Amino acid sequence: MLTSLSIILLLAIVANFIAKQVVVRGIRKVISKLKFANNQILAEHSVIRRIANIVPAIVILNGITTVPHISDKFEAFIQMACQAFIFLTIALAISEMLNIFNLVYQKNPKSRNKPIKGYLQLVKLIIYIVCALMILGTFLKKDVFTLLAGFGAMAAVLMLVFQNTILSLVASVQIASYDMVRIGDWIEMPSLNADGDVIDMSLHTITVQNFDKTLTTIPTNKLVTDTFKNWRGMAQSGVRRIKRSIYIDQNSVHFMTQEEQQKLKDFLLLGHYLDAKNEELQQFNQQLANSSQYNQRRLTNLGTFRAYVELYLKQHTGIAQHQSLIVRQLQPTSEGLPLEIYAFSKTIAWKDYEDIQSDIFDHLIAIIPEFGLRIYQAPSGIDFHNALYHQDIASAPEEK
Repeated sequence: MLTSLSIILLLAIVANFIAKQVVVRGIRKVISKLKFANNQILAEHSVIRRIANIVPAIVILNGITTVPHISDKFEAFIQMACQAFIFLTIALAISEMLNIFNLVYQKNPKSRNKPIKGYLQLVKLIIYIVCALMILGTFLKKDVFTLLAGFGAMAAVLMLVFQNTILSLVASVQIASYDMVRIGDWIEMPSLNADGDVIDMSLHTITVQNFDKTLTTIPTNKLVTDTFKNWRGMAQSGVRRIKRSIYIDQNSVHFMTQEEQQKLKDFLLLGHYLDAKNEELQQFNQQLANSSQYNQRRLTNLGTFRAYVELYLKQHTGIAQHQSLIVRQLQPTSEGLPLEIYAFSKTIAWKDYEDIQSDIFDHLIAIIPEFGLRIYQAPSGIDFHNALYHQDIASAPEEK
């Protein structure tokens, strides 16, 4: 018996070696020579190699019957295990084929408007369910359709009694499969007042420690059904976005005079900018020599300030220069003209990030009067008090 088992195992090893090292490699070489073949996709998803795993299982399945002095139960168990392995291997091979089909389809420009990944995942789910039923039917020696009929009645009761558990279990599988949330991630879910780090993940609940040290318990299935923001991408990139606006009083925007331009040339950052800009405007205005002076381009204090902010950010040590850096005007509002800074800090540490952001806006708020601009601010009580006070002083001589 031991000699026969050893021979069968040896034959299975030899068959596995021949299948993978000879047959699989030969088929790969043939496929790689085809024009439509993508070697990178074939290397990442080897369907042929998975199918080759069936060969040693078939050898053991058929060879176990020739072993003398072996019990019928052990022989039946080995055969059922081999059959289950073959079913699982076929299911995994079909799944790999669907992955390859999806990758090839994504190279088509039409795939952006009509993705098929969801449909393929549904097909995979059906294949895995059928595979599980066939494996279960093999060990129980039952027909697949008989198992389906029995599971249908039992599933209705289980779904009614364990509804929350089933939903949580499915959600946990989806969260793990798509790597949606990990312990330590900073997530933000306004609908449930959650904004902090994930400290615990269980079957039914996920615990989030908010930044005010309170705890928020989120049902696991809510992460699948509701929207939330995961800041893991920011943490992995090592940079954090700065997106804040300064509201400019639009009444303070004007064309710059030569005296104002000469004054701003004293700023190291603006000397080259003003010279280059004036040269560009002169070339443009020469083409409009016969036009009115109102049609000609001239420097504005707002445009010069915007250029100064961009040059200042490009030389700031706390700004990541390899990321997007934009200084732009937004739609004017009744509260003024928003001048937005869109940049990224070099650090994701909360305190350092706030220090960099505050340092930038401290400087810009302090230097903006040098450009003849004013920051919009709604009038407060002291503004009305001063206005009435000056009005009383102005009207006093008339009353006398």
